[in-house]
Amino acid sequence: MDLFTHAPVTPENLLPKDGEVNYYGPILSLEESDNFLSTLLKNIAWKPDEAIIMGKHIFTKRLAAWYADLPFKYTYSKITRRALPWTQDLLDLKAIVEQVSGEKFNSCLLNLYHDGSEGMAWHSDEEKDLKKDGAIGSLSFGAVRKFSFKHKKDKQTISLMLGHGSLLVMKGTTQNHWVHRLPPSKLVHTSRVNLTFRRIVSNRLDAS
Repeated sequence: MDLFTHAPVTPENLLPKDGEVNYYGPILSLEESDNFLSTLLKNIAWKPDEAIIMGKHIFTKRLAAWYADLPFKYTYSKITRRALPWTQDLLDLKAIVEQVSGEKFNSCLLNLYHDGSEGMAWHSDEEKDLKKDGAIGSLSFGAVRKFSFKHKKDKQTISLMLGHGSLLVMKGTTQNHWVHRLPPSKLVHTSRVNLTFRRIVSNRLDAS
């Protein structure tokens, strides 16, 4: 794979205010995207994601995995997770996303949605473990899904369709002022894998 074919050209900001979101569209060929989707489905250590909601410990149908440079601890939805070491596929994808976006990442949270019945509720990625106002690179494979933003104060919404092999980058004050979600869809019957490359700044490592 020739990384230099993925030239960094930053698209326009999709947000009208209070943040920056750039959608690059597909950054990989169809063949590359198909191959990565297949290997990610097979080789990632997928597990049901967990959350504590209203005091109840729940497990989602959606599967997740967490990889990083070091065995970082990362807490969201009141559950702490420990990062696994990178696979070669993830390192290759991280290098491409870094070249296209001009950002640097040290970790990746992956989600596997089996079909359109599985989604993600409104939320923002502003956990204390993440670099403040740092970039999050969201790389999608598989089913085309709608992705939406909503302003926290005036409730303005913006939506777009995330395609197979496409990259979306959120940065600046986006997480402070906007929430985002992946709404369910009865029209989607195939799986989607999403990788969100992040930068952890916490020094909390697992010593065991």
